[in-house]
Amino acid sequence: MIRQFELVERVKAYDPSADEDAINRAYVFSVQAHGAQKRASGDPYFSHPVEVAGILAQMKLDAASIITGLLHDTVEDTVATLEDIERLFGKDIARLVDGVTKLSRIELQSDQTKQAENFRKLVLAMSEDIRVLLVKLADRLHNMQTLHFIKIPEKRRRIARETMDIYAPLAERIGIHRMKDELEDLAFAELQPEGRASVMTRLAFLKEQGGGLVKRVLAELQTTLDAGGVEAAVTGREKSPYSIWRKMQRKNIGFEQLSDIMAFRIVVSSLEQCYQALGVIHSHYPVVPGRFKDYISTPKPNGYRSLHTGVIGPERQRIEIQIRTREMHEVAELGVAAHWSYKQGAGRTEGKQYRWLRELLDILEHASNPEEFLENTKLEMYQDQVFCFTPKGDLIALPRGAGPVDFAYAVHSQVGDTCVGAKINGRIAPLKTALANGDQVEIITSKAQTPSPTWERFVVTGKARACIRRFVRAQQRAQYMDLGKEILNKAFRHDNLEFSDRTLDPVLKNFGAPSVDDLYAAVGEGLVTKGEVLSAVQPNRAEPKTAKIVPLPRNRKPSDHAVPIRGLIPGMAVHYAGCCHPLPGDRIVGIVTTGKGVTIHTIDCETLESFADTPERWLDVAWDNDEASGFQVGRISVMLGNEPGSLASLTAVIGKNHGNITNLKITNRSADFFEILVDIEVQDVKHLSNLIAALRATPVINSVERARG
Repeated sequence: MIRQFELVERVKAYDPSADEDAINRAYVFSVQAHGAQKRASGDPYFSHPVEVAGILAQMKLDAASIITGLLHDTVEDTVATLEDIERLFGKDIARLVDGVTKLSRIELQSDQTKQAENFRKLVLAMSEDIRVLLVKLADRLHNMQTLHFIKIPEKRRRIARETMDIYAPLAERIGIHRMKDELEDLAFAELQPEGRASVMTRLAFLKEQGGGLVKRVLAELQTTLDAGGVEAAVTGREKSPYSIWRKMQRKNIGFEQLSDIMAFRIVVSSLEQCYQALGVIHSHYPVVPGRFKDYISTPKPNGYRSLHTGVIGPERQRIEIQIRTREMHEVAELGVAAHWSYKQGAGRTEGKQYRWLRELLDILEHASNPEEFLENTKLEMYQDQVFCFTPKGDLIALPRGAGPVDFAYAVHSQVGDTCVGAKINGRIAPLKTALANGDQVEIITSKAQTPSPTWERFVVTGKARACIRRFVRAQQRAQYMDLGKEILNKAFRHDNLEFSDRTLDPVLKNFGAPSVDDLYAAVGEGLVTKGEVLSAVQPNRAEPKTAKIVPLPRNRKPSDHAVPIRGLIPGMAVHYAGCCHPLPGDRIVGIVTTGKGVTIHTIDCETLESFADTPERWLDVAWDNDEASGFQVGRISVMLGNEPGSLASLTAVIGKNHGNITNLKITNRSADFFEILVDIEVQDVKHLSNLIAALRATPVINSVERARG
């Protein structure tokens, strides 16, 4: 454990103006507050805050951060209060301690809501002052260093998993690579002990086989740079076991195929010398194609700047070389801590200028609950990135696998919401296209466009997913309200009752609805039935007898009280049954499903028999002629001859008859015939009937029927 005078000396060594008296008082206060408390290791508890302060001192942080490190557990685990902290150390320290205290229980527990809520508080606290996160990371690092003292394996794995999922990515996001590597490796040792042991064994074997290889490579690189007139310091470092393991998994390659187990670093004094050193290296050694990356002209979002290149270097070894200035090296090691050091004093302490942090705050605003926020945040804190450009040359960093919709939301939420298409490098591309490094992306927008629920299937950024879900929730509620209002309107007219908001106001309490709109939404969602509302309005109303429903005739005409079905977004308040694929022109019936709204079936659908005993769920519905100009999916079953060109004939006939195939599945095949199910976008039943007739006239097609079930 660091002694009191040693901690003060460490801080004074890099910041002679640090408040020595305040650090001493904080040290003594922490020791006295924690008293006889013990850690799992058996050490006095106050050894933990002292070690956390030592880690912060290694990062050369200001005195306020050091004092916060010493005091960060006092409010949570002792009788000390925030008022005591403010009285003794001032408002700034009290605010920082409070920020960390709110987060002191952020561990992955069975109670996911509590964990997610605490993580939400972390984002809010660090957006106000990034030092809150720096103290929390130092706290987590020391806890991971002493994790092996915890006797319960499940608890160790839970803490390690959270470190890997949240804290290591956060350290990477603020550029503290040294801390990120250590957090990952400590978590890796707990989560994958066999995997880590295997990597360590292979590394030890390579060292033994290579003898003095690293020293010889370093010496030759230094000689080459000296001969080229570049004054530089050359060092080598071994990649962390976890980064080696992850690369083997991601690229699906063996240990022997890794070319960058050792990374060699060239540190120079100026930006110009970086490119000069690169020229010397490339002129002496063959370059490995695809291994050059310029993070100086296009820095990473966390501020990391460096040149990376892969070459067949000394002794024909494939090596990775990083070239940077001394200032870039300091930022690469300490990240944001290099800027929030004692030199800045109490200056720029806000974290809001970080784009990624602003995006986390956007997600926080759009998420419906803490669990969704945590899920989307894990998506947002990616590590493998691609860098793309807007037409104006602005750089947008995205996770690997991101597409144009992710890009659009990264530019602005409104651009994402109105995205209808994209040009990648000048060519129109599908919205599902995965972007590559260096792509120039132009988003095509339309004021009439709204986010599609299907986008959620292929977006990969948390911001995009949160915005889409927010729109879907708002759209779904609006549709539930419209549907519920229409259902009640028809029901009231059928019973010769006046229908208005005023009529419903007195019964809102019966259903726990704060407003009439909430009651409409509940009816539309199927949580409240029209009969229950009518009975509440008319307490003496006789309930209709629940006679068993018999299938209605196919040629039944909708009554005057039928609810019109409009062209809504699939999967929303009204959706169409996949068992019978109803089309405009079909006789239809609605089945109210709790939490889903209304499912539309054709009147002769066999599935309806399963609802015969629940007549209250049946709804009289009809197609809205004003909305019949859209497209619905119809399904046909085709028996097709097994001969060259037969499938082409099928698709050609469908295309000529203005149908659009959305899905095609071969359900059975033999030597002579294929049985195929085809989903086709058509306008109505008549359109599908014309298309079926055209297919039946095609020689290679044996039979065509509208598919049921």
